[in-house]
Amino acid sequence: MGERATSPARRKFLRAGTLAAAAAAFSGAPHAPAAEPRRWDDEADLLVMGSGGAGVSAALEARSRGAEVRVYEMLPIPGGSSCLSGGVCYMGGGTPLQKALGFEDSREDMYRFMVAASGRYAALAKIEVYCNESLAHFDWLVANGVKYAQRFSPEKELSHEAASLYFCGNERAYPYRDIARPAPRGHVPPAKNQTGGRSLMQSLLASLQQHGVQVITGASCERLVLASDGTVLGVEVRDARGMRAVRARKGVVLAAGGFIHNPQMLKQHAPELFACSPHWGRAGDLGIGIRMGMSIGANVLHMRQGFAVLPLYPPENVLKGVVVNLRGQRCVSEDSYYGVVGHELLFNQGGRGYLIVDRASDYAAPDYRLVVAAEAPSIAALEARLALPQQSLQQTVAYYNRYAERGEDPLLRKAHDYLAPLSAPPFKAYDLSIEQAFYAVHTFGGLETTVNAEVLNVEGEVIPGLYAAGRTSAGIPVAPYYASGLSIGDSTFFGRRAAMHAVARRA
Repeated sequence: MGERATSPARRKFLRAGTLAAAAAAFSGAPHAPAAEPRRWDDEADLLVMGSGGAGVSAALEARSRGAEVRVYEMLPIPGGSSCLSGGVCYMGGGTPLQKALGFEDSREDMYRFMVAASGRYAALAKIEVYCNESLAHFDWLVANGVKYAQRFSPEKELSHEAASLYFCGNERAYPYRDIARPAPRGHVPPAKNQTGGRSLMQSLLASLQQHGVQVITGASCERLVLASDGTVLGVEVRDARGMRAVRARKGVVLAAGGFIHNPQMLKQHAPELFACSPHWGRAGDLGIGIRMGMSIGANVLHMRQGFAVLPLYPPENVLKGVVVNLRGQRCVSEDSYYGVVGHELLFNQGGRGYLIVDRASDYAAPDYRLVVAAEAPSIAALEARLALPQQSLQQTVAYYNRYAERGEDPLLRKAHDYLAPLSAPPFKAYDLSIEQAFYAVHTFGGLETTVNAEVLNVEGEVIPGLYAAGRTSAGIPVAPYYASGLSIGDSTFFGRRAAMHAVARRA
């Protein structure tokens, strides 16, 4: 039987269907796409799946441009994982808050730091547009009700409830302090007990309501609706009225979070994160948005990656201790951002290690984050109780002490403020294993997108009408996670970019 002739457009569609089937099988997704219905139950210009930072920002931006918007949230309460976060947004380049508090910054320094810290995974085009428009994004947040206090906190972790600006990452750690002029770029609404995320989302949700957009809670987006040429036309939504087909005149934004609470996806894509605790995020972080995209052939990136926060500080005096692996050797500069320390232990040291302190660098009281593995009157005795290789810890501490007395760290270049010899017994080893220590983890992998948040298929082509932002997309945050606020900053910024492009799109 002869092969039926097909047009280039039909061949492209058939190829996309094959890719979609393969992707759906790979993801284990039950969210296969639906064909265009005979009748739509509802319609709007922009449909947004998820009500966290990315989704609400997309809805606000679209509404400000005159678009009709529907926001769907599967949980009974809006806010997504963003409302559980510290609410830090990474911004710089000379924001009004930076200037008011006497700090100089430039978008060039911000860009150099972000590119260097992102390493081989740096999303150069996204970082560039993010840095270039950081000042405008700050103004947008303030215009939508987010309040910042004119107070700087010198602490590495923002524990000062009245402050809104701090050094939130690895800016002052080696080698980044030599690559770009350090500046505090952690912008956070002042809040008690690090609940800035709740304050941030309360402000954005209130602004959304003022713009006349209601978040439809208890509504689960189930499947994307496709045209015969592969264009995304809308979404099938399940709510109290049953399954309903909703048409998107301009586009669909997938902003449903990551997949930290989907054990199957986590074991398949990020088994290191699966082994840690706690799994941080709202219960809706099930990877549904990612799987919906994959079901129509969308490409995914960085699925193994995520943040692994191992918060040794506060207090900062413990950073005068040393972090060692099971060979008794230092493996990371202790003054690094705690996402960098967690990444090193989890991914490069098999989830094993110890924090070695003396009396002067110890915690003032038992700490919920860590348990004591051993205590001894000497480093030699501590080494023996930990069953480390003979002489390994002794040599590590002797070398460290020799140079710390001079205020130097030739091995890992720890900052001078955190250098002090370990010489006052008793000596303690805190267990940094994933079974014993507090490793807060979340996923970074998601759908591949352009700088306008358009979703790309496995051949690098834009899927018309489909956008993704926040942790449903593979955005600016990469592992090791090098600064607080990158995820919230990325989510809110590229949620807006998705809306800008979708509203201007000719459907």
